[in-house]
Amino acid sequence: MGLVTAPGTSLNSDIADRLKRDERGLVPAVVQQHDTGEVLMVGWMDDEALRRTLTTLRTTFWSRSRQEYWVKGDTSGHRQLVKQVRLDCDGDTLLVKVDQEGPACHTGNRTCFDAGLLPLAAVDGG
Repeated sequence: MGLVTAPGTSLNSDIADRLKRDERGLVPAVVQQHDTGEVLMVGWMDDEALRRTLTTLRTTFWSRSRQEYWVKGDTSGHRQLVKQVRLDCDGDTLLVKVDQEGPACHTGNRTCFDAGLLPLAAVDGG
């Protein structure tokens, strides 16, 4: 993929060794409001995006469509201030707990999960 990392900087090897990345070197990052538990969005991180997130305390993602890093809020002003980052038991998903300033979704909604409530089908047991 050829992602660029600044000279002399890298993700801590203790963390990097625990990550199970996809074929593009990415791990999904579920972003959650730290105090309410509300799920805000999902983004993708590689080692460098995670390193930046952990060191700047601002969520940094890898854009699969633009092939570049982006920091949530740099253009919208709707920043995510990182409070905690957790790795799941399999090492293949991150949970990033943040304090969200303004809407998290590019549509202007508080969360990216506001628009898609799916109906649950009743299961016939007989």
